[in-house]
Amino acid sequence: MMNYIWVIMIGISVIAGIFTGSISAVQDNLFSFADTAVEIALGLIGVMAFFSGLMKVMDEAGLCDKLGRALAPIMKHLFPGIPPEHPANSAIAMYVAASIMGLGNVCTPMGIKALQELQTLNKTKNIATDAQCMIMAISTSSICLLPTTTIALRSAVQTEGAAEIVGPTILVTILGATVCVIMTKLLGKLKAFDYNYLIERDRAAGQLKINEEYIGNDPLKL
Repeated sequence: MMNYIWVIMIGISVIAGIFTGSISAVQDNLFSFADTAVEIALGLIGVMAFFSGLMKVMDEAGLCDKLGRALAPIMKHLFPGIPPEHPANSAIAMYVAASIMGLGNVCTPMGIKALQELQTLNKTKNIATDAQCMIMAISTSSICLLPTTTIALRSAVQTEGAAEIVGPTILVTILGATVCVIMTKLLGKLKAFDYNYLIERDRAAGQLKINEEYIGNDPLKL
């Protein structure tokens, strides 16, 4: 989808440049900002490498499990179906920690890891559990206390004031995350989105796919 959006935006710029007689300016900016994009990308390597390494050290030192236990009071309300000692807890905790620090690129593999761990608690292959839906809601609008990546991007193109977005970012992400969590909880109570109802619907339609990696005590049977 993003590829289509960029193509459309570039097309509109070229057409506007032709009709306004400023196509040369469009070309100049195209090549100028192409160089800027490369410089910004290279400048982010240090920031991303540092925090990625920090997360790896925390994982090797066992801090992931400690973080998972520290967040247990919150986790049991957001993810009530996860057993206390399941590895999904530490994976989700690390994902939330990376999100709070604003490490967008670092969050991706951690989010995937969390979903993989949660899949072991999913009876099916084609229906997301409530916990998996909650992870997606959190990833869409997670609370960010330190927008590290955004600050690094702003620092690459301006000399001062790069961190002035911290306050607004905290406020907006708290509000967004609150709305997403509440809506996920409310929608999960509707029959149309109920996990067990969806299982029975797919079973009746012959579309149910059983997850062989499920480790719970009540696996599905066709």
